[in-house]
Amino acid sequence: MTRALSGAALIAIAVAVVWFAPLVIFEAVAFAVLFAAVEELIGLFTASGIAVPKWPAMAAAMTTLASFSEIISSRELPIEVILMAAVMALALVAMSAWRDGSPALVTVSAALFPSLYPALSIGAVIAIREAAGSEPLFLLMLAVMVSDTAQYYTGRLAGRRLLAPAISPKKTIEGAIGGFLFGALVFVWAGAWWLPMVPPGMRLLLGIGIVASGIAGDLFESMLKRSAGVKDSAAVIPGHGGILDRIDALLFAAPFYYIVLKYV
Repeated sequence: MTRALSGAALIAIAVAVVWFAPLVIFEAVAFAVLFAAVEELIGLFTASGIAVPKWPAMAAAMTTLASFSEIISSRELPIEVILMAAVMALALVAMSAWRDGSPALVTVSAALFPSLYPALSIGAVIAIREAAGSEPLFLLMLAVMVSDTAQYYTGRLAGRRLLAPAISPKKTIEGAIGGFLFGALVFVWAGAWWLPMVPPGMRLLLGIGIVASGIAGDLFESMLKRSAGVKDSAAVIPGHGGILDRIDALLFAAPFYYIVLKYV
């Protein structure tokens, strides 16, 4: 019941922010989500015994996301410039703090990682809304949410064979099949209204790609948690864990969707 109530509240918030919130509120929520996600990611690094300069890493991730913002960015600084600057800045921070014997390569890599994941992925969400509008973005989120729910309940009802036992002991092949079926079909059906310029056959392929990307994102975050020896990335959402636990599928599906919409 707790999981269902929390899920319903999250869906209501997502609908309000994506459909009705002005751009400044939408982007403010995106920055808040990134802040929480980076906090949780740094917590996973700490649990893994990896020291990360928190605030420089947070600043680099926020600056990366700002390059996608229509309100903040003038588009004069492309994302590659932001990432180059982040690499150099974090390298200088690591050099100033490094002591003989500590793993400098691991520290620098971990500090840069939040700028790539989750900052670039949340940036893709902003870019989709700004370029295509609320409807295509919510279509993506709906497909991911339906797929995630279908995987959970199909897996509980019919799950027999583990999908990736070394990473996630609860994910099943049967659950993934349910996710593909319901997630892709919802994308094709709702896309008739929210993505009408894409033919049904292409919408089906796109829906399958979104579900596959979402499953990969879910397993990727599960791998990070398993390597850190924790069950959830945090305990801020009753029944769901942390922010990363709730958006892990979207963090892989959004970049895939953005690339297809923009270039294909």
